[in-house]
Amino acid sequence: MVAAYIGWKDDRNDPVKVVTYGNGTPLPAKIIYKCLELLDEDKVSPDFLKDLPPVEFCCVYGSALLGNHDKITMVDYILGVSDPMKWHSENLKLNRDHYASWMVHLGGAKLITLVADKIGVGVHFNPFVNWNNRMIKYGVVQSHDLVQDILHWKHFYLSGRLQKPVNIHVDTLDIANLNSVNLKAATSAALLLLPPEFSEEQLYAKICGLSYMGDVRMLFAEDKNKVNKIVQGQFQLFHTMYRPILEGYAAKDVLRFQSSGGHLGNIIQNCDLPVTQSLVSALPSTFKSCIGMGEKSKSSQSGQLRHEIAIGSRKEAADFMRKVLRHKVMVSSTRQAISGLLATGGVHASRYLSNKMSKWWKS
Repeated sequence: MVAAYIGWKDDRNDPVKVVTYGNGTPLPAKIIYKCLELLDEDKVSPDFLKDLPPVEFCCVYGSALLGNHDKITMVDYILGVSDPMKWHSENLKLNRDHYASWMVHLGGAKLITLVADKIGVGVHFNPFVNWNNRMIKYGVVQSHDLVQDILHWKHFYLSGRLQKPVNIHVDTLDIANLNSVNLKAATSAALLLLPPEFSEEQLYAKICGLSYMGDVRMLFAEDKNKVNKIVQGQFQLFHTMYRPILEGYAAKDVLRFQSSGGHLGNIIQNCDLPVTQSLVSALPSTFKSCIGMGEKSKSSQSGQLRHEIAIGSRKEAADFMRKVLRHKVMVSSTRQAISGLLATGGVHASRYLSNKMSKWWKS
């Protein structure tokens, strides 16, 4: 199953799927099959899964979705499983060479899971896996942790990945539906950080950049132009993902479009305080508590008591948003970087870091 909002399906004859927000409001997901032309199916083939234990969720992300993806670039997978320790134990029997030798010898599946959970943010990556003359990297996460990050931005790690275009191959968890909450929250966060008027590309760049704010890798081991390259290379996919949400916000007078051809053109947003409150309200509850904003009670016209987020000004909300995002991403990226270096072993870690620093140096 491939998530409809992402822009393609395995079967072009499938009916359009209706995705909903967390409150049950229907979000019509219009499929633009033209996006399929951006993918080289041979390069992102799900056949790789046949050599692994069963998974509940699988998606491909990153440069594999670009039309100019080459054979030497790693294809990146995220795999959701119900029991990581059990899954790794089974995978060690099938693919022992995918793992760092020291982890296999010293603790096996138990150590692999321990390092991912206690040092990292719950994800174990196996990079540089040679499969069918292609280089694969796959990350394994407990399905429950994946859902928590999507809905609550617990670590804002995998949720950040899923705010960008991905190609879903397995989805028994209905992540396609759950992730609509994540996409709406990302849109709200980006709007808070943007000026009153901006372009569609600037919006997607801001959304894409949320998960890189405070990322330690951006200091020395990532392409400094990464965000712009992602958006420019996958613009149509971003357009497909986020247009229904933007149209929903336009219907509520949160923003309006200045259309340009087939795209939305410039976007003008309403920066009034009530609208700002509604944007903050769309953020995950745990994230709002980190921002430190309280609630105030207000009586509606029907006499019912309702709770609103207490905000002094839009600038205050944006400043809090920026501060909390940077801190959360910095902590998560640091933990995952350390966990990743341990998980990959000396040789692979040096190779991976060398590749990342090369991109940074060339950018």
